[in-house]
Amino acid sequence: MSLLDQLALTFVPGIGDVLAKNLISYCGSAEQIFKTSRHKLLQIPGIGPKMAASILNADCHKRAETELEFIRKNHVKAIFFTDAAYPKRLKSCVDSPMMLYYQGNADLNQKRIISIVGTRKATNYGRQLCEELVDSLKNYEVTVISGMAYGIDICAHKACLKQQVATVGILGHGLDRLYPAVHRNTAEKMLENGGLLTEFPSQTNPDRENFPRRNRVVAGMADATIVVEASLKGGALITAEIANSYNRDVFTFPGRIGDEFSEGCNFLIRFNKAGLLTSYADLAEQMGWLDQVLPVKKQQLLFPLDLSSEEKQIFEMLKSAGQTGIDDLSLKTNLPVSILAMNLLNLEMQGLVRSLPGKSYSLT
Repeated sequence: MSLLDQLALTFVPGIGDVLAKNLISYCGSAEQIFKTSRHKLLQIPGIGPKMAASILNADCHKRAETELEFIRKNHVKAIFFTDAAYPKRLKSCVDSPMMLYYQGNADLNQKRIISIVGTRKATNYGRQLCEELVDSLKNYEVTVISGMAYGIDICAHKACLKQQVATVGILGHGLDRLYPAVHRNTAEKMLENGGLLTEFPSQTNPDRENFPRRNRVVAGMADATIVVEASLKGGALITAEIANSYNRDVFTFPGRIGDEFSEGCNFLIRFNKAGLLTSYADLAEQMGWLDQVLPVKKQQLLFPLDLSSEEKQIFEMLKSAGQTGIDDLSLKTNLPVSILAMNLLNLEMQGLVRSLPGKSYSLT
């Protein structure tokens, strides 16, 4: 597939991520979209005369050529939605970006990925929680995602660098700049064990409206989002809400009653929007990362009778793969999460499957 055409698709005025994916599904590839006649484009749902004219206009390819030159000159990895390197957790989100721009060496499909978010006005209590949380994660081969912002975000990135934990910063602008600029030194160090990721091409300023979009990537790339410290208003609670909408785990630390920067955390706990963390071991336990105390004797698994074709497919997948997250199961079985969840519940009621922390499943 042509990277130039993939880039050009993201520069078509008025096209969003959902519509772009719809075009891919109808035409087969980005390259084929631009070879499709106006008449056939107009037959695709969501494409009107104005959008068809924009697709067939050469200006988007001119902008794509400029971006391609920037990518090659600065050793940026352009990761299209259909590429194997695209973060699989993010791919399962309906509004995931069509294109990602990445500098770094971290595996974006690492087995364990969490997001750490919080207030930009972190207190000493919040910074201490954040540093000790990262310290507790270093033995679990976890990659930490955050947003490079002031406060808890940059505290998490710096703690990861100190503990040699891979960390990826999600940006609300292009890779030709860094906001805030005072974090540039930290960002450069992150390229050695982690990296910088954005959906925005070069020449994109850190405009206010970009950061809610950035937050959905922070939430979508991770198995769980941890809110360390947050007020009732701000990006941390937005990220937590997005993570909940993606059916991802959210955890938070409780704070003192009346403390402005604990109100958001206590709100999440009160309304069952986040699990409670009272110790750093809680997270590993809730996510199912703790080692089994006793070795499990391997047994020959017999195929149960009277299962539907979908249940048999799920059973065989868990039999061969072992403990698997629901998003991975959805990708491997090609079943929508809603259908998958219904079949898993049926298997669980039959005593064949058990539900584990972190929205994972295994055979009993």
